[in-house]
Amino acid sequence: MPQRSVLVRARVATALLFLLFGITLGAWTVRIPAIKRDLSLDDGGLSIALLAFAAGAITGMQLTGRLVDRFGSRRVMLPVAFAEGLVLIPPAYAPNLATLAAALFVFGAVHGTLNIAMNAHAIEVQRAWQRPIMSSFHAVYSIGGFIGASAGGLFAHAGVGPRTTFTAVGGTMLAFAAWSAWWALPRTAPAPRSTEPSGQDGPVRGVLFLGVLVCCALVGEGAAADWSAVYLRDNLHSSAGFAAAAFAAFSVAMTVTRLFGDRLTTRFGPVLLVRASGLLAAGGLGAALLIDAPPAGVAGFACLGAGMALIAPQVYSAAGDRNPDAAGRALARVVGIGYLGFLLGPVVIGGASKAVGLPGALAIPVVLSLFVAATAPALRPRRPSPTNPADLTTTIS
Repeated sequence: MPQRSVLVRARVATALLFLLFGITLGAWTVRIPAIKRDLSLDDGGLSIALLAFAAGAITGMQLTGRLVDRFGSRRVMLPVAFAEGLVLIPPAYAPNLATLAAALFVFGAVHGTLNIAMNAHAIEVQRAWQRPIMSSFHAVYSIGGFIGASAGGLFAHAGVGPRTTFTAVGGTMLAFAAWSAWWALPRTAPAPRSTEPSGQDGPVRGVLFLGVLVCCALVGEGAAADWSAVYLRDNLHSSAGFAAAAFAAFSVAMTVTRLFGDRLTTRFGPVLLVRASGLLAAGGLGAALLIDAPPAGVAGFACLGAGMALIAPQVYSAAGDRNPDAAGRALARVVGIGYLGFLLGPVVIGGASKAVGLPGALAIPVVLSLFVAATAPALRPRRPSPTNPADLTTTIS
């Protein structure tokens, strides 16, 4: 089989997993109100259930790193991809809060495991491809989230319950997983071993600060998800429909930017690109907060989405390439720290809003975006990439 064909198939297979990842999460998210209603949960009960999902995701992320490094990303991600389609279903059948929390913990653990394994495999495919393609995978994830949310919304509009919704989506996910298993990267050349002395944690080094950068970026993403519509509705006094346009603009801008991200990376490099991304996010949202008008708010969150779009893909690539012999553990640390920003950022903004108002609290992601721009040189490679194509391409048996 021609070498190029193998790599194209591997890229498609990896993209399918990112699509699966987005569809599953999107479908779950839009059916949360139905789950809450069916179990007669109050806000506190629902928060406990969602916390169980978050705890499971973080647990899965931290356990996956060593598995990926020991067995390879392919052996980990493919069984977990099949499991992703299955574990989506039990939460819809939970009879009470306790079983819902348990089901969501398992769902979160599988989801977090797939997150690390598929990103590690994406880095392997990118290394074999010999040019940046990481952003395209994250663009597919964003598209998958839109598809999943749209499908869940259509089921809800038709009066179909979460059980049927999750069973239909889960079945589709199993088909995607089977396709990915058939086309995934079969075997890669051994990664270069680190020549630096490894400490107690092994050869994973220099990635904690990369996790901080992702954390700062995901604070902005969480802020857009939880507070954009509230800001336009309550502070700028827009209609409910126009308020919803703020997060829609954020999501569309993020997806479109990711579609062009690989070309931008090739042309400008990760340092300049992340610096420009941070400045765009900070400048756009900061200006919107000062203008204090609904159209400016929508434009500001669009700038935030475009600015945040490429930071995580660049940081994940840097973490994996900096520790090629321990990419799983490196990604586990970076993604885990970043996920905390997505979870805790909106909470911190909500608490700060009580003291300084929501517009003042939304200055937090502005400041963090400036911090990302200022510290972008942390993404500069610490050693040159291999120049021999044999070191980068897939070895086919």
